[in-house]
Amino acid sequence: MGWVPDHIIDELQGSHQLGIFLRIDTDPALHIWFGVNDIPAGFDSIDPEGTVYLGGGRLIGLPTLEVLVNGTADSVEFTLSGIDPATAAKTMDSIPAVRGANVTLGITTLDQYFQPMSAIIPIWEGTASHTGEASPTATGDQSPSITLSLTVVTGEATRSIPARTLWSQPQQRALSSTDDFCKNTSRYGRGVQPSWGLGY
Repeated sequence: MGWVPDHIIDELQGSHQLGIFLRIDTDPALHIWFGVNDIPAGFDSIDPEGTVYLGGGRLIGLPTLEVLVNGTADSVEFTLSGIDPATAAKTMDSIPAVRGANVTLGITTLDQYFQPMSAIIPIWEGTASHTGEASPTATGDQSPSITLSLTVVTGEATRSIPARTLWSQPQQRALSSTDDFCKNTSRYGRGVQPSWGLGY
């Protein structure tokens, strides 16, 4: 038996119901699956005792997930749409701090009673960056709704401070009058490749 159990592989090769699960390692941890009812499940090796995964509604689309290879960064956004404003406000108020929390996405097949046929199989990991909310324009007799989102990043996209492409000597002198570190930045801007020291 490999990473995916043999009976799950057999199920995936035929007609099957797929369960997609999202675990966010906040305090307390947030457990959502893309379905209607709440169901008990657990990630093997992460929370083997299991817990109840909240139904997040019907999955409209799943962002493309890329495995981190050779330092290539990836950023994806998970969204829940069609939430009424009152529920969205309560949800945003009750969400614990997510920045830096580990996010695990996993799958398993569901039986005829929509119960997991195995422990959840982790297939992708990222780091939570930030949440967001948007309100599409309601027209005619449409009710207003809110879309909640969670941005998850991998690799170097987790940096909280972006790298500056150019920082001039006058700007640096305004911070530190005796610092000559940036006096040659104009040369770098002309295409001279700087040799950065380990202390930078």
